[in-house]
Amino acid sequence: MAHARISMYLPPDINPAQASIAYGCRALPKLNEELQSEDLLTRQKALMALCDLMHDPEHVYVAIDIGCLESLKALLKDSNDLVRIKTTEVLHIMATHNVGREGFLEHDVLLALSYLLNDPQVACRENLHLALKHVAQLPSGAQGIVNSGLIPSLVWKLQREEEEIQGLLLDTLAACLMVDATEALSSGVVPFLKQKLLSANNDIRSKAARTLIAVSIPLDGKNQVWQHDVIPILVHLLKDNVEEVQANAAGALMYAMVTTQGKYAALDTEAIHPLLNLLSSPLSKARLNATKALTMLAEAPEGRKFLQSHVPVFRTLEEPEAVRRAAQIAIKVIEWKP
Repeated sequence: MAHARISMYLPPDINPAQASIAYGCRALPKLNEELQSEDLLTRQKALMALCDLMHDPEHVYVAIDIGCLESLKALLKDSNDLVRIKTTEVLHIMATHNVGREGFLEHDVLLALSYLLNDPQVACRENLHLALKHVAQLPSGAQGIVNSGLIPSLVWKLQREEEEIQGLLLDTLAACLMVDATEALSSGVVPFLKQKLLSANNDIRSKAARTLIAVSIPLDGKNQVWQHDVIPILVHLLKDNVEEVQANAAGALMYAMVTTQGKYAALDTEAIHPLLNLLSSPLSKARLNATKALTMLAEAPEGRKFLQSHVPVFRTLEEPEAVRRAAQIAIKVIEWKP
């Protein structure tokens, strides 16, 4: 015979560490009230619930509309480590959505996040840099990070952060420096990136070379890359065993060799042979960057003379269309006669 017995265990779908979510349109307003509670456990449970809800962009929109960002900004200064960690986690999840990134810019969340750059908790800093990386994916977001004055701090942290966080920093800097590299160049970003090019970590080497592409676009960046002897390292990376590193190194050289000093620095380190080898790379980005870099070298008489015997190789470059057009330009430069 069955007996009526109350179990001592919680129902299987109940999370005791997470706040119970109100029904329907009342859910987020209730959580926002709990975020402002003086009770520590209530704040922690509300943040745990928000971490689940913020994966839905509709919930992100509503959360911003009812003022959750202001509550979260206040919690970034909370004395409890778990509160700060979960707050930054909520924010980085929100930043994966376009509506969240735009909300960050409208509500000055970037400035609030910047106070945690030196937080003692690694998880907190990692969430912070994940959020910045996502914000920087928008041109307006990258401009917002530049305008907030964060670039010198990010450059400085590049030498002192955990390796995993360094990768996130490089992602953010690569996007922001495409907008404006002035502050980064004034903060000594080139010597820092030069050191990262020598990293044993494949991902760090690749991202450092990609960031150097953005650095080398302005004239001051080109000059600093040459002055700090970065070009020989980039030429060496053309023979790296990682294709993405090769492609990004060729891209950085492509910009650095626009100046006469850059061209001859590359010629002195015998950049032509490894660049010619990249023309047969399976990575279309590597073929494109190598073709454009060789075009830069062909503008020097010594480079043009050497490449004349390799014109048939450029004629074989057909796919994709961007590579074919770049190859046609390269042939015109190589075959040019004064």
